[in-house]
Amino acid sequence: MAAKSVLRARLLAGRRAVPPDVHDAEAAALAAHLERLVDEGTTVCAYVPVGSEPGSAAMLARLAGRGARVLLPVVRTSDDGTPMALLWGEYRPDALTSARFGLLEPPQPWLPAEALGEAEVIVVPALAVDRRGTRLGRGAGFYDRSLRWRRPATPLVAVVRDAELVDALPADAHDVPMTHAVTPGLGLVALG
Repeated sequence: MAAKSVLRARLLAGRRAVPPDVHDAEAAALAAHLERLVDEGTTVCAYVPVGSEPGSAAMLARLAGRGARVLLPVVRTSDDGTPMALLWGEYRPDALTSARFGLLEPPQPWLPAEALGEAEVIVVPALAVDRRGTRLGRGAGFYDRSLRWRRPATPLVAVVRDAELVDALPADAHDVPMTHAVTPGLGLVALG
């Protein structure tokens, strides 16, 4: 656990050091790569990148522009603060609302966690991913709790910067492996 905390701190510091023009260029490249994964009528679960996360809301607009149905996560915790499986809501560009943890979420009505099973592509935020598919997230476990609802053959695509696709990361038994990574410079990379 300590190794993951140190890695998270280092990766977050690296992201904050990325100049805005580099971030914007990488975000445009990521949007173009992700756009190629969907067709009209495809259901994709994605997320709204915030702060120094790779990507931008433009990637969602491009997915929707291809005719994809875009579902976004809604973060919830139990009364004692334990993370729960993500709920899902339809992407509407002008209707995103501020939420916990500095996130942007879709407005109600929300779909249950099981709606993830409708997705033909699942785009997952990550701080890093290794070539085996091990994903390093923020550590709360929202996605690990939620990905059990996916269909087994559905691609799980971690969005990272080029330097965040690494050879090896520490893994725990509960970590759900990614099938792919997408980076600005490398595009879609098969993992595992």
